[in-house]
Amino acid sequence: MLGDAARSRLREIVGAPHFLDSLEDRISYSYDATLYEALPDAIVYPGSVEEVAAVVRLANEERFAVTPRGAGTGLSGGSIPIAGGLVMVLTRLNRIVAISTDDLYAVVEPGVITADLAAAVARRGLLYPPDPASQTVSTIGGNVAENAGGLRGLKYGVTRHYILGLEVVTPKGEILHTGSATVKCVTGYDLTQLMVGSEGTLGVVTRIWCKLVPMPEHKESMLAIFDHMDDAARTVAAIIRSGVIPATLEFLDRVTINAVEDFKKIGLPRQAEAILLIETDGQRSAAQAEADKVVAICRENHAGSVQKAADETERAQLWLARRSALSSLARVRPTTILEDATVPRSRVPDMVRGVREIAERHRILIGNFGHAGDGNLHPTVLTDIRDKEEYARAEKAIEEIFDLALSLGGTLSGEHGIGMAKAPFLKRETGAVGIKTMRSIKRALDPNNILNPGKMMLDEA
Repeated sequence: MLGDAARSRLREIVGAPHFLDSLEDRISYSYDATLYEALPDAIVYPGSVEEVAAVVRLANEERFAVTPRGAGTGLSGGSIPIAGGLVMVLTRLNRIVAISTDDLYAVVEPGVITADLAAAVARRGLLYPPDPASQTVSTIGGNVAENAGGLRGLKYGVTRHYILGLEVVTPKGEILHTGSATVKCVTGYDLTQLMVGSEGTLGVVTRIWCKLVPMPEHKESMLAIFDHMDDAARTVAAIIRSGVIPATLEFLDRVTINAVEDFKKIGLPRQAEAILLIETDGQRSAAQAEADKVVAICRENHAGSVQKAADETERAQLWLARRSALSSLARVRPTTILEDATVPRSRVPDMVRGVREIAERHRILIGNFGHAGDGNLHPTVLTDIRDKEEYARAEKAIEEIFDLALSLGGTLSGEHGIGMAKAPFLKRETGAVGIKTMRSIKRALDPNNILNPGKMMLDEA
């Protein structure tokens, strides 16, 4: 609980306009994009790394929790202030500090919106590849905290692959610099990658060096329609086996197709069991040759039809279907639970089939879509939390989805993180030694358990 003295010092550190503690403000920062919520005691908006460090040092002196937060779009409860204390909102730190076209990197603060960075570098003929579905509202700092992915993950990778270095305030309030702006850096432990995906439990990121790549010359987008789910799932594996690595290879099942069509009315085939949205990129001739190969593979695997976008307008229309998947499914039932269990690409057919069987067994509506090319599917449970009996079945279905992914050699999360939502299941994947090792790191860096306590089972039992 924050005392009066601590509140007074916080106002001095960040300035009175950037310290909030009314009930209305506390409620506004008590939740994210999950079903979890917890009230903080107060909220601060630091305006510099020095202010962040001062707040964290005060937290150690007064022993209150600090939960870092960006835009609050997280899908695992990572920014929920479960231990009360202070929510530290980093959106005032929102500058694109520099863009180097010679050395292919950008320096940004954590509050920069992901899409704003992408647009800024695109104007210089460059690409920042990570593209989470929330990119128009999510922040780079949040992407780093959760190691966010996106539609281009198959070919380009996820956030961790594009972070060269960081400025971080440690849990003790010291300022740490990790990594380098150079192409290669193997100096000591890889502290940059330790911080990426640590969900705000090991430090507060205040500046980020992002790797950039040249913008591809040309893109080819395709929509393949399938009457049978297994044919679509097998096509994914067949494309990868052929040697083609598309920039994106996305999957929507029938539940998702109809939800999108109800919402956007863009002409999707309602009777299809599945569609694949595929894009190749690169030099024009190479992207076109790969697209032709993909079309042939889709047809060999019984695609009912394959449509190629003729121009940028048609391309945007095709991808609107995928970008609208979650918002469309959220309209179907009062409660939407989005998961991101991930399996090896070769096991995608088994995962798709297994999720369908789980939905039928528990009499729960589950829409399935996602990044099929890298095995990262998004089973989306559609239910009503007010119906206790139905919601209990939904929770059991979610647990079985996690177990299914692990049984197929997969992982609990491909891009959303663990946070609160998946903490109870973490030991099933990492084992007792994995949990013990992570707790040892947390205890060494944050002996007072100041930063984001209660997440990822890192707190001692």
